[in-house]
This record gives sequence, C-alpha cells and structure tokens, in this order.
Amino acid sequence: MRLIRFFTLCLLILAAFVFAKTITVGTSADFPPFEYIENGQFVGFDMDLMREIAKLANLELKFVDMSFDSLIPALRAGQIDVAAAAMTITDERRQVVDFSKPYWTADQSIIVKADSDLTITVLFQKGKIGVQTGTTGDLWCTDNLVGKGLLPEKNLKRYDTFVLALSDLLNGNIDAIVLDSPVGNRFAAVKPVKVVGVIVTGEQYGIVVKKGNKELLDKINSALEVLIETGKMAELIDKYF
Repeated sequence: MRLIRFFTLCLLILAAFVFAKTITVGTSADFPPFEYIENGQFVGFDMDLMREIAKLANLELKFVDMSFDSLIPALRAGQIDVAAAAMTITDERRQVVDFSKPYWTADQSIIVKADSDLTITVLFQKGKIGVQTGTTGDLWCTDNLVGKGLLPEKNLKRYDTFVLALSDLLNGNIDAIVLDSPVGNRFAAVKPVKVVGVIVTGEQYGIVVKKGNKELLDKINSALEVLIETGKMAELIDKYF
C-alpha cells in the first residue's frame, strides 16, 4: 500500500512538471508593432515575445484585450497574471506591481496628418493633443504642457485606445498625437500621418506581474536572458522593426 502511495505521489509530481500552467496575459491590442489583432489573432512583438517566454517557462497563454489603464488594476485584482503591453517602467508603477528586466527602450513621438504643415511646435500652440489614457505620453503632456500652463486641460484629449486617437487625428478633430516612438514610426509607415518631432524620454519597457509574484517573475526574467543569449530576441526585433 505504501509503495502504491509512493508511486502515486511521484506521478502527481511528474504531472506538475509535464503539464504546462495556464496564465492569463492582459494587453492593449492597439499598439502596433508591439500588440495588435490581425485576422482575429493577437500578434506583435510583445505577443511573440510572450509566446517564446511561455515555451521556455512551460506555460500556456490566454490573451485578453483591455484598455491600457485597466491593466494594472486587473493585475492587482487577480484578473490577469501578466501585463504585456509595452509598459514603461516607472517608480510610481513599481510601487504597486513588479516589472521584469527591461526588454526595450523608447522615446515619445509627435505625429500629425501627412498633409499638415504643423511641426513639433504644435505642442505649444494650444491646439488639441491626443494621448492614450495612462500612458507615458499622457503623463508627459499632463506634467509638461498642462501642468506648466502651456496647454489648456480641455485641449488634452484622452482616449481608451490609440485607434480612436488616430481616427480623430485623421478626421481633423485633434491636431497631433503624442505616443511611444516605435508605434509612431509604425503608424507613419502605414497610415497618412508623419512624425514631426521626438521627445527624448529614454523609457524602458518591462513585462508586468502582480506585486510579490516572484515565482512567475523569475521565470520571465530567466526566459528573457535565454532569448537574448540565443539570439531569439534579435530575430523578433528583425521581424517587427
């Protein structure tokens, strides 16, 4: 009887290693080339990066789409296990969630319609500036434009997604959008918009987990190291950038 119990216990332990654990990954899929939806599938640099991490960490992934500013509350509430959404590592966010090692560096770009005569000075002309709620672009404009009296609060238009902001820009409802530089470059390559300036912020992106989830964070960090060392990270960069 004891021998049977021993083998049963061994099988249970083995099963824990063989069967991958499913984790829920939250993202804001309006941020190409990092995360977007194509043919009903989650695609982009961050999405592929999470898939490569999952292979190394023996994880199964379930992706869910939500507004960017809902990601951290969802993590804290246990609704998602990971946020993978080109999220900038900041001291304020570190107080409530844990970040992986940085995997990307970016600045902020200003984009306008392709046929516009506006330049970077659009930020100081009291026009209408679009940002995505809760992003670094939102925080920068709030602190450096609205906070310093250079832009009326009512002229800073906040959107749940950049798709909505881009639509308003193309329809002439706002004058410019402030957003992360890789995404600004992507929009400029595929939409009738152009980049007219860059705000150097030197931001670093990290993958995010609930505060104190050291086990999952260690798996993510270890996988990131392997992806960098083996050249897989470079392959993903070449694919999307």
